[in-house]
Amino acid sequence: MTSRFSSLYGRAVSCGRSPLAVVLALVMVAATSLSLPAQEQSQPSPNQQTPPPEAGGPQSDVGPYAIPRKKEEPPPPPPPTKPKKIEGMPDYSIQVTVPLVTVPVSVTTKDGQFISSLKKDNFRVYEDGVQQNVSAFNVSEAPITAVLLVEFASIAYRFTIETLRASYTFTEMLKKDDWVAVESYDMRPQILVDFTQDKGAILGALNQLQMPGFAETNIFDALYDTLDRLDRIEGHKYIILISSGFDSFSRVNLSQILAKIKDTKDITIFPISIGWTLREYCETRGCTGYTRGGAIPVGRMDYLQADNEMQTYARLTGGRFYQPRFQAEYPEVFRDIASDIRNQYNLAYRPTNPKLDGTYRKLKVEVVAPDGGPLKVKDQKGKDVKFQIIAREGYTAKHTVE
Repeated sequence: MTSRFSSLYGRAVSCGRSPLAVVLALVMVAATSLSLPAQEQSQPSPNQQTPPPEAGGPQSDVGPYAIPRKKEEPPPPPPPTKPKKIEGMPDYSIQVTVPLVTVPVSVTTKDGQFISSLKKDNFRVYEDGVQQNVSAFNVSEAPITAVLLVEFASIAYRFTIETLRASYTFTEMLKKDDWVAVESYDMRPQILVDFTQDKGAILGALNQLQMPGFAETNIFDALYDTLDRLDRIEGHKYIILISSGFDSFSRVNLSQILAKIKDTKDITIFPISIGWTLREYCETRGCTGYTRGGAIPVGRMDYLQADNEMQTYARLTGGRFYQPRFQAEYPEVFRDIASDIRNQYNLAYRPTNPKLDGTYRKLKVEVVAPDGGPLKVKDQKGKDVKFQIIAREGYTAKHTVE
């Protein structure tokens, strides 16, 4: 740079220029020479890459690399508004719990012997045709809670004496932890003794049945009243119904009593028909019209209808209907009943239908082999034994008002 200035200064002086003009010319040359490198430094090199701006990358996706722009996210939705709390009003929450359904099941041979070797996997429970998941299972030998409901009216002596004999036989088979109430009926029901564990009190109540009053036997009214009282008691209950089954003129009709049976939970009815020998005698000798004290004409079809109704009571609740022909059969009948009551399988499940709509749900219980095939029961000699499953036909779901 110094030699260049010297050469220019010498040439200017040799040309006769003034020193001041020479100095100004040199200053202009220097300024020009200094500005050229600055412009050259500002020119980008063809191999140099421009770094992306801090705002998120280049303005297009073209180039050696590209960082996508940040998409503009929509603003978050506003938080849900809570209902305004009213001062003085507590907070409430609604919780729906599906109730547990318990199904007592007896599996016996045709001779009434309890089959006690079954397991949980041997049972299938269906509600309205849908298989349910059995969540609880046990075999119970618990004390019983039962009502002894007996027909005691001014009808034929044979009916009355069989009622008393059957009632005394049942009482003798009770155990000390059993709870039993005694109720009789003719035109209307009458409680002779409330629930007690005192066998002497039960026998004393039966001893009151000496002089029958009315000839009417309003079994529908008596059974309805008993079911209504038992519905207030927790746990499973039993009704031992000793009766001819004939209804004179109850205020409640058959449809109403069947609806009541379906609506009442945890109750099993065991009806025992009385007067069978007298009925057979009168049917062969034409004296059937005098079997109700001579005041109420009753025919063979009336008794057959009564038998059918008592069978329905048993079938709907998982009990059994008995028709003893002779007095010697009563101990066997009540041993059968005691076996059914004290030895039974208790299955429990929560329905797949959670609606609490008060509808009647049909139940079906099956007993199968562990592999799901037909169950085969053999006796001690290895022969196949037929068995029967005794369980209620259905139940009424609880009803809640929304």
